[in-house]
Amino acid sequence: MIDFKQILSVSLILFSVIDILGSIPIIINLRKKVGHIQSGKATIVAGILMVTFLLVGKSILNLFGIDVEDFAIAGALIIFALGAEMILGIELFKPDPDATSSASIVPIAFPLIAGAGTLTTILTLKAEFEQINIAIGILLNLIFVYVVLKSTSWLEEKLGKTGVDVLRRIFGIILLSIAVKIFKTNAFPLAGG
Repeated sequence: MIDFKQILSVSLILFSVIDILGSIPIIINLRKKVGHIQSGKATIVAGILMVTFLLVGKSILNLFGIDVEDFAIAGALIIFALGAEMILGIELFKPDPDATSSASIVPIAFPLIAGAGTLTTILTLKAEFEQINIAIGILLNLIFVYVVLKSTSWLEEKLGKTGVDVLRRIFGIILLSIAVKIFKTNAFPLAGG
């Protein structure tokens, strides 16, 4: 049954976990490397990942003998690499001549939009909310994600080179912190994360 209070709660939780606004410097950085990012493709792939995880996430992980913690740690390592790249100005994700389409998938669709944190959150939300309300919350977030992805050029223009550089370093540190937190919580669950 559709419940607007549940939809609002799910939407806000996913909005804070996805944190697409915090990913703007990464997206701008990637766009400079590969030239163009397919916003629609990234949004659709992220949406497919989220809905698939909503429906059969735990079963898929169990099929491979992977638990949610292992999945979260793998996502944390990718997020850590992105954060290090932003702060240190190094290049870990090498641009590939055919990377325009693949950069829209990795690392934008996964792990930036539909990362381990988002997918784990979706699994957790299932215990508390109706599946239909979670699905609507996912859809609302995807619309917002698409608008932000389409606006990165405009945002970059408004911020200027120095603004983007400062933002990139700040969000690099935030990404490293998020990665460490995800890693600690899932690698050492008994230590209280």
